[in-house]
Amino acid sequence: MYVSVCVRVLQSEPASLPAEDISSNSNGPKQDSLFDDDPEDLFAEATEEVSLDSPERDVLLSDGPSPAITPITPPTSVITPRIGHAHDDMFTHSSFDEIEEEEGGDSFDMRISVSDPEKVGDGMNAYMAYKVTTKTSMAMFQRDEFAVKRRFSDFLGLHSKLASKYLHIGYIVPPAPEKSIVGMTKVKVGKEDQSSNEFVEKRRSALERYLMRTVKHPVLLKDPDVLQFLESSELPRAVSTQALSSAGLLRMVNKAADAVNKMTIKMNESDAWFEEKQQHFENLDVQLRKLHGSVESLVCHRKELSVNTAAFAKSAAMLGNSEDHTALSRALSQLAEVEEKMDQLHQDQANADFYLFSELLGDYVRLITAVKGVFDHRMKTWQKWQDSQMLLQKKREAEAKLQFNNKPDKLQQAKDDIKELEVKVQQGERDFEQISKTIRKEVSRFEKERVKDFKMIIIKYLESLVQTQQQLIKYWEAFLPEAKAIS
Repeated sequence: MYVSVCVRVLQSEPASLPAEDISSNSNGPKQDSLFDDDPEDLFAEATEEVSLDSPERDVLLSDGPSPAITPITPPTSVITPRIGHAHDDMFTHSSFDEIEEEEGGDSFDMRISVSDPEKVGDGMNAYMAYKVTTKTSMAMFQRDEFAVKRRFSDFLGLHSKLASKYLHIGYIVPPAPEKSIVGMTKVKVGKEDQSSNEFVEKRRSALERYLMRTVKHPVLLKDPDVLQFLESSELPRAVSTQALSSAGLLRMVNKAADAVNKMTIKMNESDAWFEEKQQHFENLDVQLRKLHGSVESLVCHRKELSVNTAAFAKSAAMLGNSEDHTALSRALSQLAEVEEKMDQLHQDQANADFYLFSELLGDYVRLITAVKGVFDHRMKTWQKWQDSQMLLQKKREAEAKLQFNNKPDKLQQAKDDIKELEVKVQQGERDFEQISKTIRKEVSRFEKERVKDFKMIIIKYLESLVQTQQQLIKYWEAFLPEAKAIS
């Protein structure tokens, strides 16, 4: 777990990036800018991570001329294997169910790739832009293949919009990747070393996984903001994504208030399924975090092993050069060559550990947080329903007192208040039943996807381990006769 204090850098860039259509001109949906920008906010694209679960993150888009674009070269050794209080009224609960049923009958045919990371601008005003390419045969899209340019804040803005519309009604919204103050600062200042290139590649991979998880959700896939993100050449400016903005500070306050409310709300859970699932996800969260920490330690160990192996190879080569015995000198030189090859294998395996296993675990730590979030919203919905019932009871008691004291002038107002509260109570009960129904479906879908993801990644990871060990054996078997030839 990391802690994140966001540092926002003043950026001078266009509010949106030009689209690159592969088949024809982009005719995706457009909409007016929904947010205001703050050009004086000097703290933007950098954060120190506070945790693996950051449901909303913040970056600013500001107007200005398009600066020069500098391509970023990925590292050669890398293996690429608020929740809002209101939601969009264009969808109802019944229409969500219809979308799920309709999508369930169709085969999912969609592939999104995030590629060609480019550095736009210079110095601390720089930012990264990515090419988002979509290939699909689904009828909801106007073309089979199309591409647009998006920056990191666009991804954060998309997540923020989806979270505000769907989390509070029980839908699990995949979290967007987190920011990194260290990695992004290195990229901004133009320090193109191995670590900064690895950071760019890791972020690109994380953004691609985020989009694929989002579009695999049958409801989120058909959301207008998702369609616009994938197809439209222009996007509304994504603001309120910087952690030190007023919106970011307000979110911190709200998050603290929510934590206090969770401790004070005592829900009498009558549904054994929800009680069991909540405990299941709490335990799963703990164990995933432990395993994620262990795998990260393993990645560091393999990288350290690679460094030590390289040092060993260099020492063996120097010793071979200084050795007078011909056969021994040749054997030491070949040993150094073998160790150099092993150094590369250790680097590749460290990357496989990270991209295949560590990233999967990190993603699911954040996803489990999103799952627990919808359970929290169910509890809030229940509390709102209970509060309405208690208020209705008090109003009825007050009405009875007015009748007993024979005060007809106030009695009609009391009756009107009671009717209004009765409607509220009925709506609260319907909302609670609906969010409970939605969460059951969402958890079922999430668990199926989780098992499928882990199976696929574990197989790939084991295959990479087998391949590495086989290559190691091949190297040592080739060297063994040379060692035996020493006389």
